[in-house]
This record gives sequence, structure tokens and C-alpha cells, in this order.
Amino acid sequence: MTFSKEILSEWLVEQCPDGIIYSDANGKVALWNKAAEKIFGFTEVQAMGQSLDIIIPEELRSAHWKGFDAAMQAGTTKHKGKALPTKGLRADGSVIYVELSFAVILDNQGKAIGSLAQARDIDETYRKARADRKRLRELEDKLKT
Repeated sequence: MTFSKEILSEWLVEQCPDGIIYSDANGKVALWNKAAEKIFGFTEVQAMGQSLDIIIPEELRSAHWKGFDAAMQAGTTKHKGKALPTKGLRADGSVIYVELSFAVILDNQGKAIGSLAQARDIDETYRKARADRKRLRELEDKLKT
């Protein structure tokens, strides 16, 4: 059975286990898949057309927009698609840890037209590792005394 490239692309985005978020060159959400809904708590209807600020904690926004603007100008990101751990903001206002990778999307002439983010929820793993490190430091401190 064969499918059109358009249909297959739609299915891939919708069924991807990672959050897929596309924003235009102004940082407005233009694509939001089901996994992004699950991670961040915003439905597609709520997210579409909104600024990426809806998922960026306030203390990270300035740095985000500086990097976003630089990437749009350069046509690439400085991290070259490398997945990076960071904080994300959920619809209920809670902060979670996510792993994000970014790509600048270019048109046929090489002009940056938007940004693609792939998000993975690492909150539970990150918090557990942090608690384990804290417990290890406490044990090391006890051994020193």
C-alpha cells in the first residue's frame, strides 16, 4: 500500500512519541502534535498561533529569544540539532524538565522561515537523578565527619 508524501508526513508528525512544535519566523506556534499536548498540557487549539512563550519559563525567555533571533538570521542553530536538557512550562504553570533539539527550517531559497523543536519529557528521570546526586553528597559529607 502506498500513501502520498503529504499524508505520510502528517501521520509521522501526529504519531511521533516526541513533541513536535513548529513555529514561524516570529516564534508563533504553527504546528503542535499530540505528544506536545501531553508534555506541555496545551491542546493544539490552545497552542496554535500563540507565542512560544507559553512553554518557556519567564527566566529563560530572554536567552531563548536571543538564540531564536540569531538562529533565524544565521539559518542554523549553534547547537546543530543536539538535544539539550532545559526547563519547560506547562499549561498549569508548573515547570518540567524537557530535552529539546532544534532545527531552523529553510525555504527553497535558503531563507529561514521557522523553527522546529523536538521535545521529550525527561522530568521524572531528571528529578530522580538530582535527588540521587543530593543523597550521594549527603552520604559523602557524613563520611567526612
